[in-house]
Amino acid sequence: MQKNSIIRLSKLAVPLKSKGRFFKDKRTNIRTDFQRDRDRIIHSTAFRRLKHKTQVFVNTSGDHFRTRITHSLEVAQIARTLSKFFNLNEDLCETLSLAHDLGHTPFGHAGEEILNNCMINNGGFDHNIQTLRVVTLLEKKYYDYDGLNLSIEALDGLIKHNGKITNINKLNSILGKNFFKGKIQLKKQPSLEAQIASISDDIAYNSHDLEDGIKANLFKIEELKDISILNDIVVKNLKNKRKKDNQIVVRQIVREIINEMVEDIILNIKHNLKNNKINKLADVYNSKNLIVIFSHKMRKFDMQIKEFLREKMYYSKQVLKKTNEGKKIIGFLFKQIKNNKRTFININDYNHYGVRSICDFIAGMTDRYAINLYKKLK
Repeated sequence: MQKNSIIRLSKLAVPLKSKGRFFKDKRTNIRTDFQRDRDRIIHSTAFRRLKHKTQVFVNTSGDHFRTRITHSLEVAQIARTLSKFFNLNEDLCETLSLAHDLGHTPFGHAGEEILNNCMINNGGFDHNIQTLRVVTLLEKKYYDYDGLNLSIEALDGLIKHNGKITNINKLNSILGKNFFKGKIQLKKQPSLEAQIASISDDIAYNSHDLEDGIKANLFKIEELKDISILNDIVVKNLKNKRKKDNQIVVRQIVREIINEMVEDIILNIKHNLKNNKINKLADVYNSKNLIVIFSHKMRKFDMQIKEFLREKMYYSKQVLKKTNEGKKIIGFLFKQIKNNKRTFININDYNHYGVRSICDFIAGMTDRYAINLYKKLK
């Protein structure tokens, strides 16, 4: 059965048999290496915590706004669609999609910003690199090693969420020098599966943040007409506004936006594969540029929609009030925990990682836990 699956995969796909893991693990006939990776992510403590971590709205703001876990599931759905279309390694694609936000702090990017400031003299903070700390060091599940012992290919994709690594200073500062012992070729491009997981992240938060913004009354559907690509979609669906429930109209618009972006990616991947003469997996790794990118027209739309969301949503008074409160909480907790290390931090962890262990503790908190601890210590 697995042999037939391997035959069906594209020559561009990462094979179902992994190159290996950092620690030896007995293989199983029941699941492929990448099914095991995916399952390890789903069963991790860090993944469960995502249900109480901010996407845009602080988790206590309402039950129906997206959290990091719902966002990650939506990314995985889009990524699997694209991966299946190109006959790639779907399980690897799903693993990377589900894992990409494991390193996020409470209170979203505001939390990341203040935690980076707190760590400025100790290597800083980066949620993508923190994801690597989670899956390689912080999860405690096994007798023989720390972390989840993911496949080399999964680690490669997580490291290169934003493309190949040309500057390793931040990696070295946060993880340590030669952390991957030369097993990851940092200067080569990521796999198509990793590139698809990354672009699916953009598609998911662009479209779904629009839905959450309308739900929070930060802007109206009609305002979306000012974004060029959305004009036709919005005008067409506004005709149903009087006949249908407003939320159904919004969801239809969101579905059509996702469809537009997915179709653009498919056409552009085909174009880039042909133009760059990408015929096998090695060509993907050695390519000068990323293969999975939006067309020029869709990149322009991507910038427009991000600018719209920044102005109307991310920098709105309602969101800023909550995120500034989040910054205040994290800044306070960092000082309190630093002054009372033995109360909160395993002393062996502190002796090994120093102030980074405080950063790990705070980054792993949910919004709710951070708020409650703040109230308790204040």
